[in-house]
Amino acid sequence: MPPPTMPSIDRLSSLLERFRVRAHLFHAGPLCGTTHFAAKPGRGFLHVLRHGEMVVTHSARAGVPRKLVVKEPSLLFYPRPLAHDFHNAPTEGSDFVCATLDFDGGEAHPLVRALPALIRLPLHAVEGLEQSLALLFAETTRVLCGHRLLADRMFDVVLIQLLRWLLDHPQEAELPTGLLTGLGDQKLARVLVAMHERPGEPWSLEDMAREAGLSRSAFAQHFKARVGTTPADYLASWRLSIAQAELRKGASLKAIAASLGYANASALSRAFAQRVGISPREWLASSS
Repeated sequence: MPPPTMPSIDRLSSLLERFRVRAHLFHAGPLCGTTHFAAKPGRGFLHVLRHGEMVVTHSARAGVPRKLVVKEPSLLFYPRPLAHDFHNAPTEGSDFVCATLDFDGGEAHPLVRALPALIRLPLHAVEGLEQSLALLFAETTRVLCGHRLLADRMFDVVLIQLLRWLLDHPQEAELPTGLLTGLGDQKLARVLVAMHERPGEPWSLEDMAREAGLSRSAFAQHFKARVGTTPADYLASWRLSIAQAELRKGASLKAIAASLGYANASALSRAFAQRVGISPREWLASSS
């Protein structure tokens, strides 16, 4: 059954513009024997098997199946650091490419927090993906000027197409309650995007409910059920995620406070310490 029609709204751009994901091609072609992919903070993986079969294994404590047998063209998406091994990947007649994914803020990236540890998806499930993969594989099979940069950009396209699919198929993807299940909800998508785009506005519960076209009580209840937190808590977390990202870039606490709707730097510092447990200065020192 096709997903319900969503309102005409861009649910991803404001999210990915604030918290970027950078794809980097690092392998194209066959694999021999066993190949190990180590976990590294802030790094995920996106693997595309276009032909052939292989076995994937994980440690017993990874929270994902210890063994997966991939028998059809598939995409394997690891949004957070998770060691994994490919066994007996086909050495001939296979189209196989891999990219690392570097998430701004590492595990604090909103998408990393919202996604399961592994998404395995048959390529035929995502409409339009085959055209993107045709361009991607064309760039990996020949050496032309800028081919690596273009391959990276094509991986970015594949990732966005995957995220679109996840937004429209949260149950099939077994997404946990959170940001993506909220963005996949017709009633909540508009208010979430509005908060993402305008985090400095003095959002009240009534403002949010009006944006969603619901009464205050119905909105609060529906938001908690779909996103897993209250609207006020979500907004506070979103603002602090932006504050952390801006602090990493070297922005001043005063400038960040003004852009996020806090009365002054002291008010932001207090809110930061209440949620994170340490001051912005201490957090920045510990994360550098």
